[in-house]
Amino acid sequence: MSAIWDWIHDIPDHLLSLDPLWLLIVCALLVFAEDAIFVGFVIPGETAAVMAGVGASLGHVNLGLAIVVVVAAAIIGDTVGYEVGKKFFGPTVLNFGPLKKHADKIESAREMLRRRGGVAVFLGRFTAFFRAMMPALAGAAHMPYRKFLAWNAAGGIVWGTLFVVLGHAAGSSYQTLEDKAGKYVAIGLAVIVVALIAVWHFRRERGDKGAAD
Repeated sequence: MSAIWDWIHDIPDHLLSLDPLWLLIVCALLVFAEDAIFVGFVIPGETAAVMAGVGASLGHVNLGLAIVVVVAAAIIGDTVGYEVGKKFFGPTVLNFGPLKKHADKIESAREMLRRRGGVAVFLGRFTAFFRAMMPALAGAAHMPYRKFLAWNAAGGIVWGTLFVVLGHAAGSSYQTLEDKAGKYVAIGLAVIVVALIAVWHFRRERGDKGAAD
């Protein structure tokens, strides 16, 4: 088991040793699988996205192509996760293996989805656990696919571009970036949440005034 975890820890080095085409293919598959089949419980998609950016920085792949591939894999992976949730997600699945251990987190994701709707799909993209579970939960809740796709695409574009560009900026110092990226993303996410809440309060107050008039 320790050998397996050592290999997972060394994934960045394994990825950068690949030929350019295979680097993009493997990064895309990891990003896709994170949301489509819950691989994110083991391998966070940020690692693959950052590695695609690092590969671009080192001249292995084109930066624009890396962004397109990662963003497309994120959006398609979420779509597959949505379909899995819509067709197969239920109490039986939730009681299976690793998912049963995360019952509290899953309920938190459900509550977030109930309260925020499409915004939850967008924000979920920036948290590892929610990124893996939110598409399936949206499908299970029968969120209209067009609404899901709009928020999913927005999240995938912002997330994919952000982490590939961070990897490109970090270059060979990607390990330092990987340690610090979570904090920076959390700060940015907090700013987004505060802004969304402020807008929501402003709109509600305007609606109340309009109703009073």
